[in-house]
Amino acid sequence: MRIVVKVGTSTLAHGTGRLNIRQVEKLCKALSDLKNAGHQVVLVSSGAIGMGVGKLSLNNRPADMPTKQAAAAVGQCELMYVYDKLFGEYNHVVAQILLTGDDLEHEDRKHNFENTVFRLLELGALPVINENDTIATQEIAVGDNDTLGAIVAASVRADLLVVLSDIDGLYTANPKADPEARVIPVVWELTPEIWALAGDKGSELATGGMVTKLRAAEIATQSGVTMVIANGRRPENLYDIVDGRDVGTRFLGRNRA
Repeated sequence: MRIVVKVGTSTLAHGTGRLNIRQVEKLCKALSDLKNAGHQVVLVSSGAIGMGVGKLSLNNRPADMPTKQAAAAVGQCELMYVYDKLFGEYNHVVAQILLTGDDLEHEDRKHNFENTVFRLLELGALPVINENDTIATQEIAVGDNDTLGAIVAASVRADLLVVLSDIDGLYTANPKADPEARVIPVVWELTPEIWALAGDKGSELATGGMVTKLRAAEIATQSGVTMVIANGRRPENLYDIVDGRDVGTRFLGRNRA
């Protein structure tokens, strides 16, 4: 199985922006085990700006573009150092790919990106993909890594996209306001009723929210890729997700059961 896993800043870092070491170690261990089982794994990782915020000892996420880009430049180094170290402990080689919206909209660049990913997978490497926040502007940005994860999953013809965040899945209502809210296990179609369940964005360091996750589900499922939203604080759930068990919310790809 070819699996794309998107992990959010809220999973990788504490609220301070500093690395959540325990969480990242568990994530890398689970992904390494999935590779050992014969699956191909692509990791779409947020966290560069958030980690840069912590590393630079900034009080909060910057609002201006130059400081965001500076934080991303610092944080991306930290992020890849950690991934290289942790995956290396399980004898897996990582490769960094940084993209902008232009790269994915330009036919030749997108084709080159796809060829690179396919070759890396053939060579047994684990591609780690992030938006190139150091040069991306509003005009050329993908916008969020939920969308990036879905575009990557569609581009590499993945069997499964797993979006790990700080939520358990798509709820029947806002769980913070309604104690009766329950996770919806399976979404067969993105109806207006499903879209109406989307809420606001989550943690301060994150940029996404349920709206972006539903947009990602739309991109993925229209390309035939099944997508699962699950809680990134329990990376061991990846085993059950890959085995098709009920974890989080599963959006079924078209023509796939």
